[in-house]
Amino acid sequence: SPHCPTDWLVRQVPARVFLEGDAVTLRCRGWRDTSVTGMRFYHENKDLGGSLHGTELFLSPLQLHHSGRYLC
Repeated sequence: SPHCPTDWLVRQVPARVFLEGDAVTLRCRGWRDTSVTGMRFYHENKDLGGSLHGTELFLSPLQLHHSGRYLC
């Protein structure tokens, strides 16, 4: 399968501090609006198995186990 280097993707997070129960949407987009045809999200290197066509990951309600590093 084609590989897109992560430095060509930009993660967008609405804030730096979140509380349990919050609703959070993480977004990824191509650097300098490069076209992105498929997207996968990872949490602590675990594939979250989301849609290859969406560019957003919705976490609600936010829980303690959601903390950590996310990649797309």
